[in-house]
Amino acid sequence: MADCVFCKIIAGEIPSRQVYADEQVYAFEDIQPQAPTHVLVVPRQHVTGLSEVDSPEAVGAVMAAVARIAREAGLKHYRAVINNGEQAGQSVFHLHVHLLGGRPMGWPPG
Repeated sequence: MADCVFCKIIAGEIPSRQVYADEQVYAFEDIQPQAPTHVLVVPRQHVTGLSEVDSPEAVGAVMAAVARIAREAGLKHYRAVINNGEQAGQSVFHLHVHLLGGRPMGWPPG
């Protein structure tokens, strides 16, 4: 999608600090980290949000990447967050998972 900031990051039009990449997934450091480890993991294919997913492969690839990145970062305890929709806190409308770790997490999160 031409005006999507994450699509522009994936295309290399906007710089990012890449953490992981494969054919289906791109992961990069959040520019406003909320934890010592804060990585955004996104599908390369534009999907607005979780409610628009119609293929389990897309979500599976993203979640497998989250687990791999967490292992490689040495995280045994971490949080994987998907916000779906504006009222849930989604501000970039391209499906993404926030991988947060490196500090204790409280509950409830919001």
